[in-house]
Amino acid sequence: MFRRMREDIQVIFDRDPAARSALEVVLTYSGLHAIWAYRLSNWLWKANLRTLARLNSQLARWVTGIEIHPGATIGRRLFIDHGMAVVIGETAEIGNDCTLYQGVTLGGTGKEKGKRHPTLGDNVLVASGAKVLGSFTIGAGSKIGAGSVVLREVPPNSTVVGIPGKVVIQDGRRVDDMEQCNLPDPVAEQIKQLQQQIDDLKHELETLRRQEGGVRDVNTSL
Repeated sequence: MFRRMREDIQVIFDRDPAARSALEVVLTYSGLHAIWAYRLSNWLWKANLRTLARLNSQLARWVTGIEIHPGATIGRRLFIDHGMAVVIGETAEIGNDCTLYQGVTLGGTGKEKGKRHPTLGDNVLVASGAKVLGSFTIGAGSKIGAGSVVLREVPPNSTVVGIPGKVVIQDGRRVDDMEQCNLPDPVAEQIKQLQQQIDDLKHELETLRRQEGGVRDVNTSL
């Protein structure tokens, strides 16, 4: 248990440049408190003490602003940065070495039974305010851009942005793990493509007009 706790603290030093001391991390990082409270809630949940598990998770939600259902499955070295308004649903599964920023929701899309929340592979980053809704998988090494709404499966090592979320390929170049703002804008790219098509059509139309004007001049001279 203490080995896992030390690992949780070290993850914060590895990913948050603002972390200055172990004491500060233990006393002030709500994401760390939420993960430790989740482990107790999850143990109670698996022991079939469901009401106690939910009470403990609700207490942690009240203290940290982070809601993690006791039934969720969370791997090692999860880092929740700031964390306010993070929601992780009952059947959500999170792999190892993942990062969630504030306002992230790993939720369902309705009142269906069974697996209804997303699965995150290893090394997945979900940036501020992103919503991942439904029972599908976010492939390992993927990045979900800030404010995105993801409603379908994402292949490994992909970058997703927009509403609804779209996979954007960056010439095979990975986005740095902590640079959640260094993501492409698919809407802007589409607008750029449309503008290029309009410019091409204008050029073709102008060419046709000149050709037609030349034909008229010839007919007039004849």
